[in-house]
Amino acid sequence: MSRISQLSAVTFFSAASMFAAPANASYPALPEAVSNNAVAKVSTEKGDYLLSFTGLADGKDYQAVHNKVWGVNLSKADSQWQPMKAVPYVAPLAGRLASIAIGLEDKAYVFGGYTVAKNHEEISTVDNYRFDVITNQYQRIADMPVAVDDTAASVYQQRYIYLFGGWHNDGNVNLVQVYDTQTDSWDQASPIPAPAVFGQAVAMSDNKIVLCDGVKVQANIGKRRSYQSSPVCLYGEVNPQNHLRISWQLLPHYSVANTQKNQSVSEVNPVAHYRMAATGINHNKGGQAVFIGGSNNPYNYSGIGYNGEPSEPNNQQYTFDFTSMQWLKPVQLTTPSMDHRGLICHQNSLLRVGGMLSGQQLSSQILSTPLQAQQSCTQ
Repeated sequence: MSRISQLSAVTFFSAASMFAAPANASYPALPEAVSNNAVAKVSTEKGDYLLSFTGLADGKDYQAVHNKVWGVNLSKADSQWQPMKAVPYVAPLAGRLASIAIGLEDKAYVFGGYTVAKNHEEISTVDNYRFDVITNQYQRIADMPVAVDDTAASVYQQRYIYLFGGWHNDGNVNLVQVYDTQTDSWDQASPIPAPAVFGQAVAMSDNKIVLCDGVKVQANIGKRRSYQSSPVCLYGEVNPQNHLRISWQLLPHYSVANTQKNQSVSEVNPVAHYRMAATGINHNKGGQAVFIGGSNNPYNYSGIGYNGEPSEPNNQQYTFDFTSMQWLKPVQLTTPSMDHRGLICHQNSLLRVGGMLSGQQLSSQILSTPLQAQQSCTQ
């Protein structure tokens, strides 16, 4: 693996027009508001299903953490969300926060998360499941080598599911854990060469990866540790001959990508966003990484920042183009949102399912952002 390095190109933006993308009212609202829910789309012989697993309900306390599941058939007109069988559990508590889900062909995979006890104790869960939406049944799959929550996930070669970093009980890890869906086994890929974080976002197109932001643990002299934003973006490439080898480089951060010619990157302070929604898409036979929303004030699950201040969502869309190796000009969206565990691409629209809106309000909406010309969903 090559050493971490700074990309030499600092012409960060290529031209892209600004537009405001409205929410698409054609998508049905969830049965109830939910945030921090793991989301996935699967394609079956009966149609494409959108799924929401676990999360946080109104109340936003430990009692509001649940393992509920809903599904909706996007291929049927006027289809509504239906309750599905709840996510199984082996921990003493059923509800989970910060799980992650991946849809792969006709199955969904649900990984990790953490439980919240009455005394505020939080435990990372080790058990993972494959879900069949047609039979409404789960099959437990191999446990993670290191149980993580608030991780980020992507799939490669329609076989390997990568979990990037996250929190494990007492602290962050910089591991890249790889699940093989064909052998039901785990391996470790090249670790992340940056401060270990939780709540980061990852987008992957083919073998190319962009990982941004998250929260790191800060050790302090004479007082308890604290949590700080980590405004770091990395670019990674998976070796096509060895899916466990990832070469990593440091990317200019999207928040300083509009640096003026008479300014250096070092003169501008980058701003991280916590729990953005992210996914990879196609563009002109190349690929792009898309990041939406999040908050610049990292927070506990209630939406109140670790600094005691209420967190507010961002309304920007950031896109990295793998062909030009540049950040495109940000797109301003109509509805800001945060607290996402995934971004779904369906029929050339990007879907945010649930999450938090302004004022830490939980959402039951599906916010739809149309793709631009020459963009399409990754198959």
